[in-house]
Amino acid sequence: MKPRLLERYRSEIIKQIQEKFGIDNVMAVPRLEKIVVNMGVGEALSDQKIMDRAAEDLAIITGQKPILRRAKKAISNFKLRIGVAVGCKVTLRRAKMYEFMDRLINVCLPRIRDFNGVSRKSFDHDGNYTIGIKEQAIFPEIEAGRIQHTQGMDITFVIKGGDKEKNLELLRLLGMPFTNPRESE
Repeated sequence: MKPRLLERYRSEIIKQIQEKFGIDNVMAVPRLEKIVVNMGVGEALSDQKIMDRAAEDLAIITGQKPILRRAKKAISNFKLRIGVAVGCKVTLRRAKMYEFMDRLINVCLPRIRDFNGVSRKSFDHDGNYTIGIKEQAIFPEIEAGRIQHTQGMDITFVIKGGDKEKNLELLRLLGMPFTNPRESE
């Protein structure tokens, strides 16, 4: 069974973007290529168990085993050596990507206290969109009583085939709860 967000993209969103921007070719419509979930775990330098727990939480959240990110440079002021694990990340594609995005938009983001929407300004020069989340407890898969160390994460939506305006419209149509444009200025 295909994820409902993917079905909606194919049946409705492509047509809406084509009409709004006057795109003739379906292949020219921007599409979500992958979602990268990254956790930087600087505290793991002093205690490796923190890294293990963060990787375990990320695996539970995404449904996929994370890869460890290791330091490429030694920085003595931070007691950092080359090859020490400093973070973990997961790259989601295809069905898992759409299922994760659906859960994030409809379940997790509304659980954030005093949530007013995500910023419209978090696009990079390539048109990719990144959200920073302060704690993993917003995900229903994580038991709040089991958390020993609060861990934030960055979620990047890599979008292929569009500029910032088209990508913003794609994410809006997929259900991303953006702030009101007048409030963000």
